[in-house]
This record gives sequence, structure tokens and C-alpha cells, in this order.
Amino acid sequence: MNEKKVVMAGAGVMGASLAQVYALAGYETYVYDIYEAGIEKGKHLIAINQEMMVKEGLITAEESKAAMDRMVFTMDKECFRDCCLVVESTVERMDIKQGFFREISEIAPKEALLATNTSGLHITEIAEACKYPERFMGQHWLNPPHLLPLCEIIAGEKTSPENVQKMRKLVEGLGKQPVVVADINGFIINRIQFAVLREALHIVDIGAATIEDVDTVLKAGMGLRYAALGPFGVADFGGLDTFDHINSYLNAELSDSKVGNKRLHEMVEAGKLGVKSGEGFYDYSGDKADEAIRERDRMYIELAKVLYFKK
Repeated sequence: MNEKKVVMAGAGVMGASLAQVYALAGYETYVYDIYEAGIEKGKHLIAINQEMMVKEGLITAEESKAAMDRMVFTMDKECFRDCCLVVESTVERMDIKQGFFREISEIAPKEALLATNTSGLHITEIAEACKYPERFMGQHWLNPPHLLPLCEIIAGEKTSPENVQKMRKLVEGLGKQPVVVADINGFIINRIQFAVLREALHIVDIGAATIEDVDTVLKAGMGLRYAALGPFGVADFGGLDTFDHINSYLNAELSDSKVGNKRLHEMVEAGKLGVKSGEGFYDYSGDKADEAIRERDRMYIELAKVLYFKK
């Protein structure tokens, strides 16, 4: 087994972005896909991302070239034969992921770590298809992982604690910030993200504030505090007695809906899907979508310079 060889399975947005993370960290990085078109798309995405990272001063041109030289694009499954890690980022379907790992867990070395980048499917269920499931776990990244530091490591019922610690150390070696979570639905990030979205939608639905003002609260206040301290740190600084008092009466007024939000569902039914359709909570018609994407990436990069790319 080659301890410096990894395979990113799936050359889409996540797979291509993750390939950069591993290649920049010095790994011989194979990008595997079953379609030639997927390979070409992955190469195109990586080229754009690398150009932006150099332009914004996150990495040097020399570092970018060295990373690109460490990437190999292939449709040959032999690439799994001697790798130390496989990270799968394919279609979010249980049958697809189980079929992939049923085959690849037979090809990859017994000692190789296996991971899926699923954002919602249960790790324990995917692991049912794996040979040696104790080495299988989730490696959930936020898009785009080449800019955002967080990686959730999800342990399935059969994942060994030793392999979880190996994965944690590996991710730390990438210069990223791993957390470990049990195989609960939504993991950590999506449970908190959707709890916030549920209450944000509820505030707008009852006419208490506008969409714009709710977003401003997160961006100009809560988001900054959470980025620095997290919810438990914020509570400590605010005083747990104060938070306990507020907790005793505010919870009764928070949304506890167990079904999807009506406003959100109606928007989707009307084809208002956000940036991809030109309209969501905000207007992205004409060239506004491209402008919004550029502005989002600019802000992500500025944050990444502070949180991650520290020279």
C-alpha cells in the first residue's frame, strides 16, 4: 500500500475540489470517474479554482503547479489497487454508493481507509456493502472544500475507534479542521443549519422581519460570533445564568414544526430554486447570478485567508 496515494472517486464539484486539497497537501492524488466527460469537467473545474487561488494569493503559482503535477485523472479501477485512502463523491443514492463500495472494497488494500462524502445518507447502511467495514466512515465536507476548513468524520456502527483517529489525524495533516460525530441523521452541520433555517423562515412567515433583515442578523452579528466562538463559547461569554433564564421562556415560542416549511415548498413547486434557476429568496435574473457567485467566492476567499490560508 502506498501511504501517499489517495483516490477521489467522482470528478464533480466536490471530487475535483477535494483533489486539490489532497494534492496541495503532498499526496499523489488520483481522480477517478466512469465518464470521460466527467474527467474533462473535473479538469476544467480544478484549473479555474487553481487560477483563482493563485490570483487571490492563497497559494503561489509554484505550489499550484506542483499540486497539478501530483494529480492523475483516470477511468481505470486499477488506481484503487495500492492506495491508502478512497474518498467517494458520487450520486447521492444508496444503491449507487453501496454498489461502488461493494466493488472497490474488494480492490483496495485491506488497510486502506474508505470514506463517503455523503451529506445525508447513513454511514452504517452504506457500510453493509463494504468488505472490512471497520475501516469505512463518512468524510463530509462543505462546498467548496478547497476553501472551507471543516470536515465532519462520521463513524458508523462498525467503524473502529482506531480508524476514526487515523482519519482525524490524516485530515488534520491536510491543514483542515475535523470533527467526529456519530451516525445521526444530518450529522452536526445539517442539523444546526436546518434548525436555523426553520426558525428564520418562521420569523419571516409571522411577519416579524424581512428576509433581508434576518440574513443581516446572521451575517453582521450571530455569524461573526459563532465563527469566533461557536454556540457554547458564546453562551459562556454571555453568562450561563442569562442563557438559562432566556431558555426557560423563549423555547415555547420557537418553531417546532416537524414538517417542511410551506413557503419553501411552494417556492420549489413554482420553480424558484435559487441561483440555479435565476430566482429564490433573492433575484438572480440575467447576469445577477454570475455576479452573485463571484461575490460569494470573493467573501469565501477573504474568510479562508483568515481561517485557513495563514502564511
